Amino acid sequence: MCRTGCPLANRIPEWLALAADGKFMEASALSHSTSNMPEICSRVCPQERLCEGACILNARSDPVAIGAVEKFINEFALARGEMHGHTVPRNGARVAVVGSGPGGLACADELVKLGYSVTVFEAQLTPGGLLMTGIPAFKLDRGVVERRLDVLRQRGVAFRLGVTIGRGLSLGELRKRYDAIFLAIGAQVSKVPEIPGVELKGVLDALPFLAQTKVGALAQAPPIDVEGKSVAILGGGDTAMDCLRSALRRGAREAVCLYRRDLANMPGSRKEYYNALDEGARFHFLTNPIAIEGSSHGQVTQVRCVRMELGEPDASGRRKPRAVPGSEFVVPADLVLIAYGFDPPPVHGVGPFLKIATNDWGGVIVNSDQTTSVPGIFAGGDLVRGPSLVAHAVRDGRIAAAGIDRYLIQEKEDALSECPLAIRPASVA
Repeated sequence: MCRTGCPLANRIPEWLALAADGKFMEASALSHSTSNMPEICSRVCPQERLCEGACILNARSDPVAIGAVEKFINEFALARGEMHGHTVPRNGARVAVVGSGPGGLACADELVKLGYSVTVFEAQLTPGGLLMTGIPAFKLDRGVVERRLDVLRQRGVAFRLGVTIGRGLSLGELRKRYDAIFLAIGAQVSKVPEIPGVELKGVLDALPFLAQTKVGALAQAPPIDVEGKSVAILGGGDTAMDCLRSALRRGAREAVCLYRRDLANMPGSRKEYYNALDEGARFHFLTNPIAIEGSSHGQVTQVRCVRMELGEPDASGRRKPRAVPGSEFVVPADLVLIAYGFDPPPVHGVGPFLKIATNDWGGVIVNSDQTTSVPGIFAGGDLVRGPSLVAHAVRDGRIAAAGIDRYLIQEKEDALSECPLAIRPASVA
């Protein structure tokens, strides 16, 4: 049951048994057979909702501590220099991966192990995507990510940093230079609430704040100082929990979460909610911000809110909140961080007559092997599914790598079949 609860279908019972026998290297190798970054997933996956939540022991006791064991066996192996994968001869084909988050890294890792020459293009000056800039160090230290990046470099993956596809280098030009492309640029465009005051000084998106907390000047954003300030976070997901804890750790006087539903309907991890409580965060549930207000100098000073109550379930099955008449109140705030979720950035076409199909919310449409509407271009992760788990992105990257391999093999076979018999290679003829 723990395997079915894992997006990667990790062979959990098998490597648990090996670990129980003290065969830690063998357990780590088995762990790596289904995951490209188990030492990272063990730190950031919400195990209570996945493998541990599905553990058969839940019926009568606590579940097996799967995440902790996964972390241990892989740290044990990595500390001894074991990468569970080696460089292989190049096969002559070149693949471009756009985006260096978990999906892009997993795809690059699988492809380079198959012999492809892989170049990862990253818009930021440091690779790792949201692993590096969106997950706080107290959950995922940057050294852990850098170590995994070093493993990929040792296997032959090349990184080109500070390159934004669409600015200077178009997707069409990239397609001409490479035999296939995997798009893994994530969903990092913040949803902006349609309320007055979002333009005030001190109203910021959550991701730049988290990025600066993790990588400092590499985040390429103006400094955000929270020391001694009252910080209000709008939203109830894991990003909001990360902002609460990061603000308090950086010296905020207080950090308050404003969320329009109740705790039972909050999307954020319960573990992260209790961690935030333990660190001093405050929560206003059934609270909907309706305006952000500021001083005559345009600096935010407070958030005007209204109390909510839960009505009938909406299309998603969650009870829809509605305002309680006459219940307005204000929450003082020196800084407001918006964590209402994220949308994918626009994906431009390969040329004037060749567009990549997207759905009504901007996500790229793919088939079962992550192929887009444009031959040779694949996509996965948050760009396709919207903000989701690291394990989901890794799974998409692995599926895409297999799809790219099949596509390029078929392309080669088709090209050979079109060759006149006299000039085809003897081994093929």
